[in-house]
Amino acid sequence: MEDRLEALETKIMSAEDQLDELNRTVWRQQQELDLLREQVRQLAQQVKTIQPGAPNRPEDEIPPHW
Repeated sequence: MEDRLEALETKIMSAEDQLDELNRTVWRQQQELDLLREQVRQLAQQVKTIQPGAPNRPEDEIPPHW
């Protein structure tokens, strides 16, 4: 009986460690997701500010022989 109890305690400790690691992983992923969402928001804002049909700068033009 003692061995079974010890085995169960060991399994519970292992499960708690795994749960803690999963929580840390989820937290890190949430931080990264928040950062990526902010970057996408900023990029979307930049795209909105681009003037459609704005004349190209001469240095951006491709020479006619290309």
